Amino acid sequence: MIVVVPANEASWTDLTAVLGSARCHGAPCYCQRFKLPGRRWAEVGDGERADRLREQTACEQPGDRPTSGLVAYLDGEPVGWCSVEPRTAFPGLLNSRLPWAGRTEDKADDGVWVIACLITRVGYRRRGVSGVLAAAAVGFARERGARALEAYGMITNPAREITWGELHVGSANALADAGFTEVSRPSKRRVVMRVEL
Repeated sequence: MIVVVPANEASWTDLTAVLGSARCHGAPCYCQRFKLPGRRWAEVGDGERADRLREQTACEQPGDRPTSGLVAYLDGEPVGWCSVEPRTAFPGLLNSRLPWAGRTEDKADDGVWVIACLITRVGYRRRGVSGVLAAAAVGFARERGARALEAYGMITNPAREITWGELHVGSANALADAGFTEVSRPSKRRVVMRVEL
């Protein structure tokens, strides 16, 4: 049975167990790639990225402050992470052309939240963790006043291997199973998906 909790109810040790040795954009990302756009990303080392995520998640501080995501457990073992926050928390995403192709909406709308990262720990993949996390993210965002939740899923093909660095955004199939519908296809392999709340 998969149980999902806000990251501030999880331990930092559990979250780092999920993230493990995962690489995104050539380095441990700690969900900072879209928060530290451009040159800033290259200027910040692994330790500072980890410190930033620890501050943003408020691990082990339930109820004290907001948190930036969810942690999934399978039989008590930490197995998944989902970064879910207002879209405006990601300046690099707001400046990226990918999610905006053919769209004219207000990028600075705080009512639209985003799943920026959806990770299943090595050794626990293909067990439905991503789908459960994506569904939990819908409720998490709704409870915090979001009017819509977006994700930028990868179109997967069972015959083709996809590296973790590409799939950190989640698969389109897992997002669809959680109720997301397609908004646009800005590239051959990415799809903008959304749930109106």
